[in-house]
Amino acid sequence: MSHEQALQKLRFLLVNVAHESSDALFRVAARIRDAKPNVIGKYAPLFTLPNVDTLTAEDFQSFLLFKNNQYWDNLQRQGGWMTGDMPRLREGIKLLIDEHLPLRTRLNRLRPTTGPPMSKGLGRAAITAILQVVYPDKYGVWNNTAEKAMRELGLWPETAREAGFGERYEAMNRALIQTAEELGIDLWTLDMLWWRVSPHMPKGAGEEEGASPVPVETVLDETIAPSEGSSAVFGLERHLHEFLVDNWGATELGEDWDLYEEDGEIVGSRYDTGEVGEIDLLAKHKRENRWLVVELKRNQTSDATVGQVLRYMGWVRKKLVTDGSEVEGLVICREIDDKLRYALDGQPNIRCMTYQVSFSLIPAPAL
Repeated sequence: MSHEQALQKLRFLLVNVAHESSDALFRVAARIRDAKPNVIGKYAPLFTLPNVDTLTAEDFQSFLLFKNNQYWDNLQRQGGWMTGDMPRLREGIKLLIDEHLPLRTRLNRLRPTTGPPMSKGLGRAAITAILQVVYPDKYGVWNNTAEKAMRELGLWPETAREAGFGERYEAMNRALIQTAEELGIDLWTLDMLWWRVSPHMPKGAGEEEGASPVPVETVLDETIAPSEGSSAVFGLERHLHEFLVDNWGATELGEDWDLYEEDGEIVGSRYDTGEVGEIDLLAKHKRENRWLVVELKRNQTSDATVGQVLRYMGWVRKKLVTDGSEVEGLVICREIDDKLRYALDGQPNIRCMTYQVSFSLIPAPAL
C-alpha cells in the first residue's frame, strides 16, 4: 500500500466516525474522540511534577481503566505490578515527564535494553499513554493496536533491531506526527483511528452497544475432552483466546511460561509476524531458554493447524531467537481426532492440549 493510499483509507474512516453510525465500532470511535477534553482535564494534573509525589495507587489504577480513560482497554492488565512499588513508579513518572531531558534518554532509562526496568510493568503502552495525556500535541501512543495498524498501512518506521526503546519510539512518534499533520487531525484522534484500521472493540465499550462479554469457565487438560456438539458450547469457544490471555497466570501454562513481552508490553497475544501470519499466543519460558508457539484449533483442518504451527515456529527461530533457544509448538483444541494424531506424529517439538468449556444456569432461590 502506498503512502497516499494509506492516507485515503484513514480519511475514509475519519469521515465515517459518528455517534449515529450504524457501525458499532464507528460509534465507539466517536465517543473516544469526544472524550479527549474530559480525560486530559481529569488525569493530566495527576502527572505533573508537583503532584506525582502524592500520586496514589488508587488514582493510578483509575487512570488505567477503560471506563475512565475512555481510550485504552488493556492498560489495567499490569496495573498490579506497576503499583506494587509506588515509590519506584513515582520516580519513573517524574523522569518520564521531565522535558529538560531528551526523550530518548528518559525512555532508555525507564526501559533499558539490558537490565531490569525502572518500574516493573510500566511498559510502552502505559508510558506513551501518560505522555499523550500530559503532552497531547507532542507525543502519540505506541500500543499493539497502533503498531499493527501502522504496519498494515505501510506507515511503520523500521529501525535497527539493536535500537533502544527511546530511539524506536522517537521514530514512531515522528511518523505519527507526520500522519496527523497530513490528515489535519490531532494525535488523540489519530490514535482513535487505529482501532478502526484493525477492527477491535475495546473491552467495556461494547457494553453500551449491548455486546457485553460472556463469562467463561475453561479447564485445560492433557486428556481428551468429551465432545459436545451444541451451538451454545461453540459460541463460548469464541472467547477462548481472550480467556487465556486474561487468565494466563491461573492456567497450567502460566506456571512455566510468560506471554512474550517487548518494552514491558505483552505482545504475545495475536502476535503479528508481518510475514507468515498471526500467532495466536507466543510465550517464553520463565527459567529456561525456550519459546512456545500456541495455536488454537478452531475450524481449520488438522493439516492446516500443524502446518501453521510449523511455519510460525520456523519464523520465531529465524527472526526472534538470538541465543540458540529451543522453539516448541502447542495445539489447543476441544478434542483430538485421528487426523490430528497422525499430523503430529513425528513432530516431537509439538504437543497438544485439550480444553473443556462449561456453562450452566442455576435456578434462583424462591423469594
